[in-house]
Amino acid sequence: MFGAEAHWTDAAGQDTGSGDPASGRTRRQARLYRVALANKVLKHYGLTLADWDGTYFVLANRTGRSEIVDHLAAVWPVAERMAGRACDPLDPALIAAVERE
Repeated sequence: MFGAEAHWTDAAGQDTGSGDPASGRTRRQARLYRVALANKVLKHYGLTLADWDGTYFVLANRTGRSEIVDHLAAVWPVAERMAGRACDPLDPALIAAVERE
């Protein structure tokens, strides 16, 4: 939990608060944007993702069960375990639900 190495999924943006000129986002804003995008998919499986202090993520289900996840790439195997089924990004029902939003 302490001293985890940075993962490539957290490489976008700068941590200076001045923002990345290319994206116009700080590292923190980019991370929260990725959380919002992941939640659009995870909602379909009854799960939510939250940022924890800019270092970890907390994945939770509707019953309140939650797990700490180190980085965005590690969310998906945990999500499948918590949902009790595969989280297929090409599922037609998921695609339709995301497009409706």
